[in-house]
Amino acid sequence: MILLLATLIFVPMLFELWLSQRNERELRAMGSVEPEGDVYLLMQVAYPFIFLAILAAAWLRPVPVDTLVAAGFAIFIGAKVLKYWAILSLGVRWTFRVLVPPGSTPLTLGPYRILRHPNYAAVMGEIAGAATIAHAPVVGAATLAVFGILILMRIRIEERALGFRQSS
Repeated sequence: MILLLATLIFVPMLFELWLSQRNERELRAMGSVEPEGDVYLLMQVAYPFIFLAILAAAWLRPVPVDTLVAAGFAIFIGAKVLKYWAILSLGVRWTFRVLVPPGSTPLTLGPYRILRHPNYAAVMGEIAGAATIAHAPVVGAATLAVFGILILMRIRIEERALGFRQSS
């Protein structure tokens, strides 16, 4: 179970890293700028660490194959579907970093018609799904809280860079 979960988590993560780096090169060539104060470096460390913590929790005790595992897989796969829908909708604009091409406006295609930040909702779903598969509610809750804070910080930076009005 742990090997399956690790594969489910880290193979897509490596693909996403490759895609992000490819898109980043293209965006920088277009003159995109990166806003100051981003929490990218913290997220870069925290994101894989969170999944390692979840896998460690599963390693410490047997994980029965039950309805909780099935529900966790459904949550995780649903989150990945949402994430890749967001990635496809953003195209080259999707990266791990906040890079804003000159003249860009907020996207209103695909899942962005429904959610303002579907990629971040998907990331939270990935964490919740993995923790559910691993029967790791404490680690899951703690990592959701930590990464949730980083996402909220990132959203402020991203929205400021894209020119969203900030509410007081």
